[in-house]
Amino acid sequence: MLIVFTATLISCEDSTRLPALPPGAEAISLLGDTLRTPSLSPDLFDEYNRNLLEAVMEYRVDPEEMDALIWLGRRTAYMGLYRDAVRIYTEGIFKKPEDPRLYRHRGHRYLTLRKFDLAIDDFKMAEILMRGSEDQTEPDGLPNAAGVPQSTLKSNVWYHMGLAHYLKGDFENAVESYRKALELDLTNDMRIAVLYWYYSSLKRLGMDADAGRLIAEVSEEIELFENQTYLNLLLVFKGVFDSDYLMEVEEDAVQNATLGYGLGNWHLMNGREERAFKIWEEIVKEGFWPAFGYIAAEAEIARIRG
Repeated sequence: MLIVFTATLISCEDSTRLPALPPGAEAISLLGDTLRTPSLSPDLFDEYNRNLLEAVMEYRVDPEEMDALIWLGRRTAYMGLYRDAVRIYTEGIFKKPEDPRLYRHRGHRYLTLRKFDLAIDDFKMAEILMRGSEDQTEPDGLPNAAGVPQSTLKSNVWYHMGLAHYLKGDFENAVESYRKALELDLTNDMRIAVLYWYYSSLKRLGMDADAGRLIAEVSEEIELFENQTYLNLLLVFKGVFDSDYLMEVEEDAVQNATLGYGLGNWHLMNGREERAFKIWEEIVKEGFWPAFGYIAAEAEIARIRG
């Protein structure tokens, strides 16, 4: 009931540029498959649904308040309703087109829906609107165990813009985006995430020496709140960890799209293309389709199939 009601809150014309899809479908994958609203465990569903109800109430108090609208969009997305989240952010853009946060969040959900060019357009607009302004810490909708936010508006814009380029196979522009991200004052967690995709982009361009220098200072001693898998993968790339060790220590390794894509990436970097694609095919077969690692695996398979 609440999910249906949430969608009715969006009063603006649907200018999201998303194609019409059958009921329950959120997107079409890069391989042509219909992607439906992901299922949640009963406990998670109840938690996310309560949070969404609170966001709905806050929005109804003042529909012109962008903080409330952004949280409504985020809580809607956590329920797996990514198209509705895009509509919410689009409404916000109609109301306050100068707010870069709206483009940042809508771009993120365009990424989820495999609309990479639309995502890049939004991130570019966010970057323009952020120029000359101070960065701001971004509150976490799904906080880490310590409850300490790890990213900012500007770092998220550059990080996700780089990812959009990477997923398109445009590694040159991905490198430029990640270079911009590293110019910011990043937390350890955000820096490690940026370094992972930056390194991967450089390797795809054959810039092995630059890639090696980029992660020269990465070590096991770096303290993190939430991006341990990215750090572990970088240590595999450096030869510090063995890939089999990661499969042993990571919980639910088969389902972990981040780990799976990264290990496939490592095999590809070392000339084991068949092994890489086997891993990526397993991710696409069994994984959680909104995850960035899943989308990256999907993009790799789509490119090889032409």
